[in-house]
Amino acid sequence: MSSLNKGPEKLVVSLQWDPSPAGRPHHDLDIVAATYTASAPQGPPVYLVHFGSRSPDGTITLNRDSKTGQGFGADEVMTLELYRMSTEYTRVVIGVAIQQGEGRLTFGEVADPAVRVKDGYVELCHEDFSGVPEATAATVGELSRDSSGEWRFRKVLRGFDADPTAFAQMMGNTGG
Repeated sequence: MSSLNKGPEKLVVSLQWDPSPAGRPHHDLDIVAATYTASAPQGPPVYLVHFGSRSPDGTITLNRDSKTGQGFGADEVMTLELYRMSTEYTRVVIGVAIQQGEGRLTFGEVADPAVRVKDGYVELCHEDFSGVPEATAATVGELSRDSSGEWRFRKVLRGFDADPTAFAQMMGNTGG
């Protein structure tokens, strides 16, 4: 690095929401991370990390996965170890998708959804999705690596009306 400033090195993304009312189908939200190379920063992701998976090199891991929102604290937690990530990867987009198994469900219909992105004790992003109440999925942040190899985080709230599979393929497109 050519400067004394360090970008983020290890991020923790935590997602929480309240369970659905008694007698109603469970709400299942998922953290999704999509990784891109310098040669195709807007193209299809090289790999995705979501429920039940981790990156091939182990630098992005889903540590906790809830299907109901029950429990205290974070319902889902993902760790991104940027300092270990290959220089081939220059962009990572972080998002949240709502599973649509029981019909269309939006952020406005989920009780108290919230996502936090932290670098150590420093909170980089806290989002309650109130800006995208009609969306079924949303990006919340983007990491990009500059020419010196330093990562930069930018909060990016963009709502999508797509199922999780379609969202995962389009979440890195900046055109809408």
